[in-house]
Amino acid sequence: MTTADHRPDTESKPGSSQPWLHQKGREIQEFGTVRQIPVGLSHDARMYSCQRLNQVLCDTRILHDLYKKHHWLMRGQTFYQLHLLMDKHAEEQLELIDALAERVQTLGGVAVGDPRHVAEITGIPRPPNGVEEVPAMLSRLLEAHETILEDAHDAASRVQEMGDDGTNDLLVSEVIRKNELEAWFVAEHLVDTPLVRS
Repeated sequence: MTTADHRPDTESKPGSSQPWLHQKGREIQEFGTVRQIPVGLSHDARMYSCQRLNQVLCDTRILHDLYKKHHWLMRGQTFYQLHLLMDKHAEEQLELIDALAERVQTLGGVAVGDPRHVAEITGIPRPPNGVEEVPAMLSRLLEAHETILEDAHDAASRVQEMGDDGTNDLLVSEVIRKNELEAWFVAEHLVDTPLVRS
């Protein structure tokens, strides 16, 4: 028997359980374009909304990863409480990521998927690779929240003017409200208040 006789058959045959491996294909929709979807919005409105949504999506993905990083690297007397809070906020940001990406797709666009692409677009500064002091980690999260909130407020107003109520609703009801609440929770950990006064 030759080596070829021992090689599994990789060609598809009717009824075969062999996966079609090493598939290649052409890109069928470029990033930054929108397909025609019958959602009652103009091409220009959908293009604009997708561009703004993808920016918020990129920044939200970075914020999610910052929360996970800080969840793992938290230190000090409030380790347990902050460890849990970081993970809770990360899960909530993950829900926003999915909602933002699905909205882009609903409008006929292409949601940012690859983390290397996200890194090219995000406006949130890269943190150091190592561990920062806890107040610095918390401040970094607050700055990321503020970046997202400023962009989301502006985007919500502008997409509303273009008639995109769905994107406006997502940005206001989910992105803005969730980020405001999380920023409040994080900010309160930076208040130097004694537990007991004598």
